[in-house]
This record gives sequence, structure tokens and C-alpha cells, in this order.
Amino acid sequence: METGSITDFLRDKNILVLGATGFLAKIFIEKILRVQPNVKKLYLLMRATDTESATKRLNNEILRKDLFKLLKENLGAKFNSFVLEKLSVVPGDISQEDFNLKDSNLLKEICDQTDVIVNLAATTNFDERYDVALGLNTFGVKHVINFAKKCINLRVLVHVSTAYVCGERGGLIIEDPIQLGASLNGVKGLDIDEEKKVVEEKMNKLRQEGATEEDIKIAMKDLGIERANLYGWPNTYVFTKAMGEMLIETMKETLSIFIVRPTMITSTYKEPFPGWVEGIRTIDSIIVAYGKGKLTCFLANVKAVFDVIPADFVVNAMVVGMVSHANQPRDSIYQLGSSIANPITYQNLHEYGFRYFTAKPCIDKEGNPIKVGNVTVLDNMAAFQRYMFIRYILPLKGLKLVNAAFCQYFHGIYFDINRKINIILRLVELYRPYLFFDGIFDNMNAEKLQIEAIKSGVEMNLFYFDPKMINWEDYFMNVHFPGIVKYCFK
Repeated sequence: METGSITDFLRDKNILVLGATGFLAKIFIEKILRVQPNVKKLYLLMRATDTESATKRLNNEILRKDLFKLLKENLGAKFNSFVLEKLSVVPGDISQEDFNLKDSNLLKEICDQTDVIVNLAATTNFDERYDVALGLNTFGVKHVINFAKKCINLRVLVHVSTAYVCGERGGLIIEDPIQLGASLNGVKGLDIDEEKKVVEEKMNKLRQEGATEEDIKIAMKDLGIERANLYGWPNTYVFTKAMGEMLIETMKETLSIFIVRPTMITSTYKEPFPGWVEGIRTIDSIIVAYGKGKLTCFLANVKAVFDVIPADFVVNAMVVGMVSHANQPRDSIYQLGSSIANPITYQNLHEYGFRYFTAKPCIDKEGNPIKVGNVTVLDNMAAFQRYMFIRYILPLKGLKLVNAAFCQYFHGIYFDINRKINIILRLVELYRPYLFFDGIFDNMNAEKLQIEAIKSGVEMNLFYFDPKMINWEDYFMNVHFPGIVKYCFK
């Protein structure tokens, strides 16, 4: 592999970033602007009706974030003119052909000028509406590839997926492509175009029946889970991402394209500064609940390895892969995680959380420190169901009887508690595959990429992505937990 200097490669390049307002996309944009200010232009595709609304999203959802404070400090008064020159907003939608770009001149400019496409556009909700997830995560990929084939100077296409397209398989999970029509439970007949028809028929039926928008939303969410489970995937997100990968395999032809499959992404390890995170992501929901004193039980095999990777590691690997594949077009899949190179267990996470929030407790609304303790650990679903029945469902049944005896006087309380229990049960069912996940992600391709990059003279001090360099105790105690408290606690 001849990678050479990444900053030299980025000079005078035009990069189209799809899904520009997402968490990883923002880190990618900041990284490119900071390490190579002589990049020619970043076209930022974001869902918006026109350029004016897209520009507002750029300012409000990207440039105003703390993430850009180092770049602002470096550029000072030149920051605004710099981003005006380097960033070009593109209002569009990847769920539509040609991203629904209405400006024909802009469409031609992007097709003529783009050197690199980075596809970070996706919906990551586990139980997203099936019509929405299918449009973005699956058919969005089809539109990206069709668009890429029109870009006459394109060097490489980077597609960001997820390691969990593997479903619930255990053992060593290797970096293999997913073939069109594949299923994880032996069920035959998975046809992506047929899935689109299933959605359309369901929508037509619901509208004919006079269903409300809320009814349609619930039905589409249920349909996604149903179709995912039918073919062996645990939720709508990973199912539609897997189908997106299937389309890549069948449509790529001569495109230079590679797939990045990160595991659970956490806050930045080092750049542009440690601990930046946005939104409550996967494992962070548990951390937030624990720090606020709201986590009474924890459902997981505490001895199991859970696979996390800091966000800047993912972005760095994307950039190194981008340059490598542009210089030597080939196919590859990179699983980016830590479960082989530097594993951490749920037991470690629990211990770090107890120590951190005991030493630095969060403060409640009355100004008092929130005391955390050792939570009840439930290591199987049967134990969880017993716990829920004794602690919540049985008292709720008693409240139902009291409510009936007092002429529905406690109806509001009963309804609220029942709703919360149902939400908990649904969330547990959605996250169950990952709480008891026993797969280990092979990262041989990522290891090879790193070794070859070092040999080729890549600036690995800038583009590090080796999980072995992470001290998990130091990272969680001094980087991730403080970042979560700063950016995610409300």
C-alpha cells in the first residue's frame, strides 16, 4: 500500500460529506479543516428545504459546537471567512435519487469536482419507523452509489456502517461482506425491493383504514422490528444497515469503495480535545441513569466484554482508509473496535462508574449530591422478569384494584406507571441482544491498514486508531465520564 502523507493527499481535494450534521460527521469535518486548511472544499449534504435553512443548520448544529473551539482559537478573526471559503452547504436528501438536488448547476459542480465521498448519513434509532430506516439506511445507499458513478473525478467512496450488522452471532466475527438476500436464521426470500413493497402496501392499508399519524408511526415501528426478526436481525437499525451493505456488494462495479464498521462509539479520546460527545449514545444511557441515581438494576453478564471505540479513532481510520483506497483501489471492510486488541468488561464499567460518581457526585435540583450505590445485577432475562414482576408489576396490579374500588380516582397514576413499565420492557427487548452479546470482532483488516500506513509514512500521531493505546480506567475516569457529565446531563 502506498499511502504516504495524508495531509499532502488532502491538499486541494473536494470532499462530499453525506449526513453532515451527525456526530461522526462533525468530528470528521473539524479534523479535515484543522489538519489540512488547504483542502479545497467540503460539500456538506444535510436535510433542508433550501440553502438558507441548510446554512442555519450549519451554524446552529455544527459550527457553534464546542468541538470547533480549537479551530476557532487557531484561526481567530479569520474563522468565519475560512469556513465560508471551505464549506459549501448542499440541501438534499439521500433517500431520493440525486439527493433531490434542485440546483442543476450545483449538481453538475459536485459531480465534476468531487474527489471523495464520505457517507455518514443514517438513522441510528433501533426502532425507527421502517419506511424511514429503509429509505435512509438501505435505499439511501443505492442513491449514493448511483450518484458516485456520476462523479467523473471520484477517487474513493467511504461508507460507514456498524459492526452489529452481524446480528446476534457469537464467537469471532470476521470482516466479511454481506451477500444480497442473506439472512441470519436460514429464512429464504429476503428481497430488498420486496421490502419496499411491504412498506408501501402497509401504508396504503393504514391510510384506507383512516389511521392517524400516530397510529401509522407505531405500525411502521412495529413493522420494522417484525421484518428484522423474520430474517434474523434484532432491530430495524442493523437490519436496514445490513441491507445497505448488500446493495454495495451488488452495485459497486468498478468503484473504489470501502466499508467502516465501528462498534459502540464513545467520546473523543484526544482530538480535538478529550471527552467531546453529543447526545446520549448506547452505553451512555446507562451511565447517565446511574449518575443521576435512577439505575436500580443492571441487566447484563458483567463478565462479558463490551466493545467500545472512541469517536476520533473511527474518524482517523476513515481518513487513513480513504487515502489508502484512493491510491490503490480495492475492496475492504474494516471493523473498528476493541474487543480483541484491548477488551473491557461490564464489570470494569460498573467499578469505574461507582468510583467516579462517588468521588464526584452529580447534584440534584435541590442542590444536594446524588448518592450512588451498587445496583442489582441481573444476568439473564428470567431474573429480570422476576425482578420487574415483584418490584413493579405486582404493585401495579394492586393499584389497579384500588383504582377500581375508588371509582378510577388513581387512574392518572396507574396510567403513568403502566406506560413507564411498558417503555422499560420495550427498551430492554431492544437492547437485550447487546447486553448479552458474546461476539468478538475481528479487526485484522484494520490492523493491516495501520501497519501498512506506518510503513508508508502516514502521520500516525495525527491519525491514530490503535485501541491498544487506550488505558480504559484513565479514559473512563478522566475523559469519558467528565465528558458525559458536561455534555449530556440536563
